[in-house]
This record gives sequence, structure tokens and C-alpha cells, in this order.
Amino acid sequence: MVDLTGAQWRKSTRSAGNGGECVEVADNLADVVAVRDSKDPAGPVLTFTPTAWATFVHSTRRG
Repeated sequence: MVDLTGAQWRKSTRSAGNGGECVEVADNLADVVAVRDSKDPAGPVLTFTPTAWATFVHSTRRG
């Protein structure tokens, strides 16, 4: 299990601005990027290495 103490969550810039379905990302931790559903902040969290996350973001931007 990854220690997410100190995670600073922010909403994705691609999330809807209406307070509905949002993805939150914490990328301030040293060796992990965490992603969660803002509607369920105590729920499950996906974790990625910074390299894997950067690859995912880059790939989705390219389409």
C-alpha cells in the first residue's frame, strides 16, 4: 500500500466545472502519482509511477 500522507489533490483540468464527475490528481509526492474520483475521496485510488503517468497524459493528448 502506498502512503498518500501529504497528498495535495487537485481537480483535473479536463473535468467538468459543474461539480459533477471529476478526477483528482495528486502529483506532489516523490515517487507516485495518485488519481481518485472526487465524488468518493475516501474510496479507491489508482497509483502510477511519475513516468507511467507522464506517458499516459502524453498519449491521451495526442489522441
